[in-house]
Amino acid sequence: MEHEMPLKSPRIEVVDALRGFAVMAIMFLHNIEHFNFYEFPEVTSDFMKSLDKGVWDTLFFLFGGKAYAIFSLLFGFSFFIQYNNQARKGKDFRLRFLWRLCLLFVIGCFNGAFFPGDILVLYAIIGVVLILVCRWSDRAVLIVAVILMLQPVEWGKFFYAMLHPDYMASAEQWLVHHRKMYPFLSQPDFWEMVKSNLWDGQLFSILWGWSYGRFFQTASLFMLGMLIGRKQLFVNLAEHRTFWQRTFLIGLICFIPLYYLSLSLPDLLTNRSMLTPMNTIVSSFRNFSFMCVLVSVFVFLWQQATSHKILYGLVPYGKMSLTNYLSQSIIGSFIYFGYGLGLYKYLGVTASFGVGVLLFILQLGFCHWWLKNHKQGPFEGAWRKATWICS
Repeated sequence: MEHEMPLKSPRIEVVDALRGFAVMAIMFLHNIEHFNFYEFPEVTSDFMKSLDKGVWDTLFFLFGGKAYAIFSLLFGFSFFIQYNNQARKGKDFRLRFLWRLCLLFVIGCFNGAFFPGDILVLYAIIGVVLILVCRWSDRAVLIVAVILMLQPVEWGKFFYAMLHPDYMASAEQWLVHHRKMYPFLSQPDFWEMVKSNLWDGQLFSILWGWSYGRFFQTASLFMLGMLIGRKQLFVNLAEHRTFWQRTFLIGLICFIPLYYLSLSLPDLLTNRSMLTPMNTIVSSFRNFSFMCVLVSVFVFLWQQATSHKILYGLVPYGKMSLTNYLSQSIIGSFIYFGYGLGLYKYLGVTASFGVGVLLFILQLGFCHWWLKNHKQGPFEGAWRKATWICS
């Protein structure tokens, strides 16, 4: 192979910590959203209204669309590690990875039974692209990744609406499924909720992802993560300091105008059929730019003695990212939905954020305890055993 790493290289702990950071951020967002059940108690205090808005805006500014992007980037990176390790043994990992994606689809359905916003099914579908491009040259992969990040379908929608001023885009299909599954989240019948989530909830999540560019963006991030693995940019950070410095500067320079452009779009484009696709295009680049800033800052802090000690604590959390992602859906749905405690009626945004912080602390403690006696988390271990069950 052209981009080999040592066969028995140690785990790249900065990647584990970064993955842990992403899952932590996803946890916070899911909690303040009540796991896609946007029902909150009435707030009468002006102070609490202001505080709730501040917490919501801050978390979405920092992590909305960015934590997911980091998670997606590292999915592609992990694929490269697995593919490369098998190639060093003279084995072709592509069919095995396809089977692994089938297992991920099943895991995603399990997660979707509790949380109507699962991304694992989306990953299982889009992950096939890695099988198709894993033997391409770096240049070819990068070109395709850039094209996908540009959101070609959304550009098509935009120009069509621009050339046909009378065109009115139909209502998004994901709204239909969202309206159907939404009432079951507040009802006490667990099995009715599960059936609704597995059908309308999953269709809502997938169709929403298609409508807002997640299919193309995720495929692009998978490929970019694979390229980062090929170039070993996480392996020896000191050697690649210049790359991460440039990533930070370019990301920041791009993010600032994109952020203000996204705020101005409703005034610039009054035609909704043009506004919606352009907003998807701009937000895709805006979130990608800020993700680059977050990743590069994380890499810099990882190399500093003081901050390294803090960030190193996230390594076990990242090693058990699948377990943490699944368990937060199970616990979160029980806390907020009608079949469980139904706390959506009582917990506002700030209080829900506090719940998210508490759940993160509990999960982090469990990860440190579990990994003292096990090499992997329970779901990670099961996924790995099932992957190689017929080897």
